[in-house]
Amino acid sequence: QVQLVESGGGLVQPGGSLRLSCAASGFMISSYVMRWYRQAPGKERELVAGIFSGGSSTNYVDSVKGRFTISRDNAKNTVYLQMNSLKPEDTAVYYCNARNWNLNNDYWGQGIQVTVSS
Repeated sequence: QVQLVESGGGLVQPGGSLRLSCAASGFMISSYVMRWYRQAPGKERELVAGIFSGGSSTNYVDSVKGRFTISRDNAKNTVYLQMNSLKPEDTAVYYCNARNWNLNNDYWGQGIQVTVSS
């Protein structure tokens, strides 16, 4: 059974940090592009960060560059999103995504709430 399970979300004050984790089961992430998306209330889901299967290439939406870092541990079958200097506008449900175009597989986690508020 394929699953992506996010953890590490919650309530944090502006300027604080959180580390999201996404643990995969039922498949190996080593051949997948792993991405974090987020969706704020009333807004479209947006791509926040992505990391290629080799782990050496990453990309970020402009609004999080220099504050967020995506990483992966293929041995633990887990991807991470370190979020620093959090702002109220980072408040959203964050989703983990695994994509392999060759296998035509596209997996999603259930999402986890991140709230940045004083």
